[in-house]
Amino acid sequence: QVQLVESGGGLVQAGASLRLSCAASGRTSSLTMGWFRQAPGQEREFVAAISWTGAITDSADSVKGRFTISRDNAKNTVYLQMNSLKPEDTAVYYCAASSIYYRPVRVRDYEYWGQGTPVTVSS
Repeated sequence: QVQLVESGGGLVQAGASLRLSCAASGRTSSLTMGWFRQAPGQEREFVAAISWTGAITDSADSVKGRFTISRDNAKNTVYLQMNSLKPEDTAVYYCAASSIYYRPVRVRDYEYWGQGTPVTVSS
């Protein structure tokens, strides 16, 4: 079993930065970690993912060049650095863990989910 707890969300103005953290516990070895987001009335969508070693990362086109995913396995923590935030980035951000090694980008690829942390970007 894997437990995930997100932190770092908040209310910021457009153009600002935030760093989200996801603390993982349990059997986290070899898991791919991902971030998803869900805006009100919208489906949950993929944001970024990183393999166990960090060798493979993926990100959605909408955040490329602005968001960076990283992980510190010694601390069992995954990060999402979000720069140049836009109002359309407003959503609840979820951390997730997958046993799929190669580029899991679908919601159904992930077995474990955190409770989410809200991010609101004002214009």
